[in-house]
Amino acid sequence: MSEGVSQADRPQAATAAGSDSGAGPRAGGDLLSKFDPIIHTRETLLAGGVEDPFNLVMEQVLSPTRAICNGRETILLGTYNYMGMTFDPDVIAAGHKALADFGSGTTGSRVLNGTYRGHRDVEHALREFYAMDHAMVFSTGYQANLGIISTLAGKGDYIVLDIDSHASIWDGCAMGNAEVVPFKHNDPGAMERRLRRVPEGAGKLVVLEGVYSMLGDVAPLKEMVAIARAHGAMVLVDEAHSMGFIGPNGRGVAEDQGVIDEVDFIIGTFSKSVGTVGGFCVSNHPKFEILRLVCRPYVFTASLPPSVVATAATSIRKLIGAGDKRARLWANSRRLHAGLRELGFTLGTDQPHSAIVAVLMPDLERGAAMWEALLHEGLYVNLARPPATPANMTLLRCSLCAEHTEEEVGTVLGMFARAGRATGIL
Repeated sequence: MSEGVSQADRPQAATAAGSDSGAGPRAGGDLLSKFDPIIHTRETLLAGGVEDPFNLVMEQVLSPTRAICNGRETILLGTYNYMGMTFDPDVIAAGHKALADFGSGTTGSRVLNGTYRGHRDVEHALREFYAMDHAMVFSTGYQANLGIISTLAGKGDYIVLDIDSHASIWDGCAMGNAEVVPFKHNDPGAMERRLRRVPEGAGKLVVLEGVYSMLGDVAPLKEMVAIARAHGAMVLVDEAHSMGFIGPNGRGVAEDQGVIDEVDFIIGTFSKSVGTVGGFCVSNHPKFEILRLVCRPYVFTASLPPSVVATAATSIRKLIGAGDKRARLWANSRRLHAGLRELGFTLGTDQPHSAIVAVLMPDLERGAAMWEALLHEGLYVNLARPPATPANMTLLRCSLCAEHTEEEVGTVLGMFARAGRATGIL
């Protein structure tokens, strides 16, 4: 649940022995020298005069779709504010009230003094939203994956996962010290071949994502969950990028494909459709509540502030009846995807799968130039680059919002057309 990057975005163990420039510690003793290739790439990119695409400052946020960025009024097409809940009046009012009634923070873990009425309330809201028996809230979405995966699968167990899984999933695997068996992205046959190799009697956990955040593509969960079940594996699905708008009730890809009752654990985040911060796991497993006492990233982390859980609970309950917003978001996604293809851009998916539309770039330099040209037009998107992206792609990732108007989507297409011609991409 990166927020939005794949496993490849973990620090790369690039060797830099012998690269001592004479300044600072010698290479053998400088623990930062392994990052020299990334430093060089960044310096080379910025030396050309391009604005730093990874240091954008929002001086003022005007709405879910507009902000002042680096001194310019800008349309936001690079946030995960899918359902536009960040400025919802009821959500803001709930946060103000909780701040006044309970103070600014809990100063404690959930298993000590860090469980307030609001923490129980947001977990109740999640149980309502997913129609499940159990819900457990973490301080971030990253910690939800880190905690649940590392607690479920330990030494001697096997985790079978998609090679393009988010960094938090890979880090959860490493923390639990399980045997990790990756398979080719969104390939059910490859997944089944890996499961066949797991030793008889070993614990098995299959970890999947509903929507993969770089290309915005959807997993074939119906087929994959059936395969996992046939091999006696438990299933965890990360629905960070699908909660709120995919599926009849917004419960994600597992609901949309009719397998939500076959999934053991669903991981999600508050930092996307819910519009605040935090992470969670929901489940119907009868032994789920023991995780509160044995999951280290839950036990040893301060709980979310009262104002945050109040905003989250209010937002989640409003998402239950947000059918109109879901319809608007899908209309925006279809229009942007079709318009960019018509202009001649190469996209990450043939059809719109989600609220993410990935525009593929020829290389990092021209991708950065296109990103800057769009920013000067008044549009913010994400520049995603190797090693964070699959297959060493450079891409511009567009994340749509239910609050984008039809007029704004049209304006965005005009900006892409002008920036594409100015940079030679088109």
